[in-house]
Amino acid sequence: MHGDGTKPAITTDSPTARLFELTRVLTLKGRPPTGVDRVCLAYLRAIVRDATPAWGLARTKLGYVLVDKDGMRQLLARLVGQTPWGKRDWLSRLTRDADNSKSETEADLRRLCVARTAPSGLSRMLRRHLPAGSVYINVDHANFPDRVSRAVKSVKDGKVVAFVHDTIPLDLADFEVSKPTEEFARMFERMRLNCDLLLANSEVTRQDVVRHMSKAGDVPPIVVAHLGIEGDLFQIVNNMPALVSTPYFVFVGTISPRKNVNVLLDLWEQMASEQPADTLPHLVVAGRRGWKSEALFERLDASPLRGICLHEFNQLDDASLGNLVAGASGLLFPSGAEGFGLPPVEAAAAGVPVVCNELPVMREILGDYPIYASVTDSYSWLQAIRMLARADQDAQGADGRPETRFEPPTWEAHFNAVLRVT
Repeated sequence: MHGDGTKPAITTDSPTARLFELTRVLTLKGRPPTGVDRVCLAYLRAIVRDATPAWGLARTKLGYVLVDKDGMRQLLARLVGQTPWGKRDWLSRLTRDADNSKSETEADLRRLCVARTAPSGLSRMLRRHLPAGSVYINVDHANFPDRVSRAVKSVKDGKVVAFVHDTIPLDLADFEVSKPTEEFARMFERMRLNCDLLLANSEVTRQDVVRHMSKAGDVPPIVVAHLGIEGDLFQIVNNMPALVSTPYFVFVGTISPRKNVNVLLDLWEQMASEQPADTLPHLVVAGRRGWKSEALFERLDASPLRGICLHEFNQLDDASLGNLVAGASGLLFPSGAEGFGLPPVEAAAAGVPVVCNELPVMREILGDYPIYASVTDSYSWLQAIRMLARADQDAQGADGRPETRFEPPTWEAHFNAVLRVT
């Protein structure tokens, strides 16, 4: 699906080669992935598997590093734990970086690279190694400097493609600022000026991009491709001990202002005012602590319900998170804004009931599967929670599942659409 801009569309012929931005995905060493991180990993896997020649580009403290497809494959093996990371090299000492994890990552990059350069030599390095018609793909949403776009376009017929996950920093500047609004706005304008094609995860995101970008001028063509769901993400791991007693509800996501975790705490405190806390269904908050939420963190830490029916997990691995979601009476998602919303889509794919805020993007992706309730309608949320908890207890977690079957979007379909034009 193409955007409303007037820039010429990128050709649908396969590119001669792809250049994938690796900088963000390499920061995953030693930490659980966020939603955007999962997308970066999926793209790395797909580009490595595809027959088209590919390179990876990463910005390090000492400049830029270029790896070929074999190097990308080896980096992926390290990121997913199949191969151990190497040790710091002698150049690591020059960076004076206290973060050993980052130093080890950059040392392995240097060992695997086909070329590296200071920032001033980036264009020359890319022209030397990339064939004409190469396409640069950036799924990062954080690292999109003019320098890289200029360097790619210095390659004959080089093209630039970027993925826009959402426009939340522009829409909710006072509410959600993981990246300062001014910085995001500058990056957004660089995308408008430099990109030959934009990718969007939903029609809602596409419309938001057009709404903002068209104020400044022409908008690049936009292809919409729903994010895929990993088929084995929520497979039950036998004999894994339960983290909490049933029945329980789970929230999954970064604990930040727009996720409205406060709404869930309000609901549990209201229920606790009506009946003993140890008779309530459990609430599990699963996600790393984010930004601008100090009051919420204090509330979580000081809650009298903590350890009784309120639990917080910040560093769950995929297996533990999968078991947690698969065993829940429901996933609660009161988020105030999303570009896509992976947690409820992943829960729906596993057949777990979902209660979520009434957002257009949830309707687009999930249709009639969830129970929708405005975050201002506490009565509807309480009714849904009590109904699902009762159904799960009465049926031992079986008949309380939604009758509506949800067919999740797949990465195969996503990349069939995306790699055809990039």
